[in-house]
Amino acid sequence: MDELVATMMQSGFSVAVAAFLLVRMERRLEDLTLAIRELHGAILRGNVAGGASAGGTDGLPLAR
Repeated sequence: MDELVATMMQSGFSVAVAAFLLVRMERRLEDLTLAIRELHGAILRGNVAGGASAGGTDGLPLAR
């Protein structure tokens, strides 16, 4: 009986840690997705700081 309780406690802790890390990672992935979408929109509008308005930093058009 003691072994069963110890195993359940150890498994429960592992599950709790995994759930906590998954929740944190999901939030970060959502932030990264938003940043990528904003960057994509800026590139399409030609508003990328430091780059030429019609293409890349070397003056050539961006490849699609």
